[in-house]
Amino acid sequence: MRHKVAKKNFGRRGGARKALVKGLVDSLVRDERIKTTLPKAKELRKHVERAITKGKKGTVHARRVILKSYPNKDTMEKIVDDLSVRFKDRPGGYTRILKLGNRPGDQAEVAYIEFVDYKPPVKDEKWVQENEKRIQEEKSLASKRADKLRASKRKMQNKSRAANFVKAK
Repeated sequence: MRHKVAKKNFGRRGGARKALVKGLVDSLVRDERIKTTLPKAKELRKHVERAITKGKKGTVHARRVILKSYPNKDTMEKIVDDLSVRFKDRPGGYTRILKLGNRPGDQAEVAYIEFVDYKPPVKDEKWVQENEKRIQEEKSLASKRADKLRASKRKMQNKSRAANFVKAK
């Protein structure tokens, strides 16, 4: 029975699970939006929201408690100096989870977890001009990969046809 079990195990032992959560918290605080599986996002939400609530106090003790849980100094400073200030009037609910559907490889539910005031970076005309060469290279590389894939599929089909022809004789 699962009575009073407050956390997910993610098929990991304690140390690996704690490292996973620390890494996810660091990534979310740094990037303000990450893509992960739905159960990980739900577990991550608890940790991030508690850290921001602690950071709202802004005391030395609060900083030390956050630093003990998430030993990256940049993460602690951003939680206390930036996120706590942004959400000072908000009583909770600092993050949102946006479901994206299932991942093609293993059919795991995938979701974005982001802060509620997150605004995606705008790709303006200047950005497009600066990165136009890289974009073209990526497109040509993708078309080359698709051509190779088609050629290898044809080759495999021809081999299987030849094998079937030999068996038929």
